[in-house]
Amino acid sequence: MKRTHRMREAIAELPDWMRKKKCPHKNKYLSGKRILPKGITGREKLADLVNDTFLAYNSARLREGCRLFVEKMLERDVTVGMSVAGALTPAGLGCSCIVPLVKAGFVDWIVATGANLYHDLHFAFNLPLHVGSHLVDDGDLRKNDVVRIYDVLLGYTDCLMATDDILRGILVQPEFQKEMGTGELHYLLGRYAAEWEHKMGFKDVSVLAAAYRCGVPVYTSSPGDSTIGMNIAGVELRGNKLRLNPSIDVNETTSFVLAAKRGGGKSAVVLMGGGSPKNFMLQTEPQIQEVLRIKEVGQDYFFQVTDARPDTGGLSGATPHEAVSWGKVDPSRLPDAVVCYTDTTIALPIFTHYALANHKKRSLKRLYDRRAEMMKALVREYFAHNK
Repeated sequence: MKRTHRMREAIAELPDWMRKKKCPHKNKYLSGKRILPKGITGREKLADLVNDTFLAYNSARLREGCRLFVEKMLERDVTVGMSVAGALTPAGLGCSCIVPLVKAGFVDWIVATGANLYHDLHFAFNLPLHVGSHLVDDGDLRKNDVVRIYDVLLGYTDCLMATDDILRGILVQPEFQKEMGTGELHYLLGRYAAEWEHKMGFKDVSVLAAAYRCGVPVYTSSPGDSTIGMNIAGVELRGNKLRLNPSIDVNETTSFVLAAKRGGGKSAVVLMGGGSPKNFMLQTEPQIQEVLRIKEVGQDYFFQVTDARPDTGGLSGATPHEAVSWGKVDPSRLPDAVVCYTDTTIALPIFTHYALANHKKRSLKRLYDRRAEMMKALVREYFAHNK
């Protein structure tokens, strides 16, 4: 009561023009949660810490992205695609984050850099990577047969080249001797990765193995731009018949989005980093609208973690508002589009924990098993609109 009385006295002392000023939208702008968090004790659960103390700036964007994912993207009728850029798997984020999300049914299809998928194989093959330092003599590393990815250290011969040897032995197997998309390539590699996991006594350390078991299709937008692609090119010189056709990938990924919409559901994208995987995932809507001339309006839900600025014009920094102009994002759904500017290696573990702590597992959609069915539907609708 005393506080209310003091507030009234303060208002009464304001100039007359300020007291009579009309502010019709003031309550709308000040309707958010009051910023007055309790002091952190060290006993908080992570999800509560996110909800109660991530209140402003990019911490708030991370909270909004976490809640968007849990409260809307993980509805049963939403198909969730995740893009993965940067060197996340060698940092252990495949094991710690992506595999649990896949197993929980929280990710239905993936686009990753080939490098992420190549380094994922080290884990399946039990070829170790080590915590290190970026403050090292790189010339001395080279002399000592060590490679670094910033502060991740791995052996040149006993990790990289050993992975290549195993990979080449897989790529020359009979099932690879044909034309295919990278979805099928990674599914077949995932089967071998799962076998290697089992043989090595490991469980759930490989993204490709987990995706194989869960029927989650995995694509790469630049199949030649990784050591998997380099090894494919190498065995081709010896007469290997594997040929990668990117058109298969473009059409299959597009069919996932169209099937989600035509089935009465929604489509969501979770973009960890930017670059080519981000664009490949988002181009599904322009492919539907611009190229196939099928009526559609864009992605329903959008969450991106990036450290790229939007004002340089680079793809990694392109905002969902900009994506609206391309038809990639439904303009009516912009409130459900969040961008958090931070390091993915910080955001992804928090995001994963929050999701698993706040949402029960979903039934696996197993999109890989349904590719032929969804492609038929895409082709049927394409010809219906383009007679």
